[in-house]
Amino acid sequence: MSKRLDDRATRHDRFHQKAKKQGFLARAVFKLEEIDQQFKIFKPGQRVLDLGCAPGSWLQYARSRVLDKGMLVGLDRGPLRGDVAGARIVVGDVMTIDVKELLGELPGFDVVLSDMAPDTSGIRSLDQARSEALFERALEIATLTLAPGGNFVGKLFQGPDFKKLTEAVRAKFEVGKTAKPASSRQISIEQYVIGRGFRK
Repeated sequence: MSKRLDDRATRHDRFHQKAKKQGFLARAVFKLEEIDQQFKIFKPGQRVLDLGCAPGSWLQYARSRVLDKGMLVGLDRGPLRGDVAGARIVVGDVMTIDVKELLGELPGFDVVLSDMAPDTSGIRSLDQARSEALFERALEIATLTLAPGGNFVGKLFQGPDFKKLTEAVRAKFEVGKTAKPASSRQISIEQYVIGRGFRK
């Protein structure tokens, strides 16, 4: 598919249109909404970390669930455009960031989210390996920062280490599940791995 046709398909995608209509910054918000409805990720007043938070739709959704008393922290490689959901945005590289910088004054997070995806090369095996590395790092940060009983949601491309990584989540959480939301594009190899009830 040419880039022009791909762009047109994105513009006319029903989830893209729905996000625009509801004031969300990206269609990805509906993936998190579906995961939350199925797995009960959020509660009012929680402290949430969103890794790879641009353009900010997951932070917007998290704010709607944790409400004004909740605390939101986002990490991305560059600043977000404008103030998103009253979140504290940290600019940095997820692979090298010090978790103390993410925590700031907070003792821990109740939810860690990662919708991170690699800059895709078109080479499936390379993209899978890069996705696995990002997922492993997100899980490591979750392990270092989550409060007992906390929840984790991470994106992972299906690849050779998919089973090993999902089992790593099951080892650290009371419940470990996988999901592919309806708003994920059908051709996508992305899955979401959900951990509920972190065992500190």
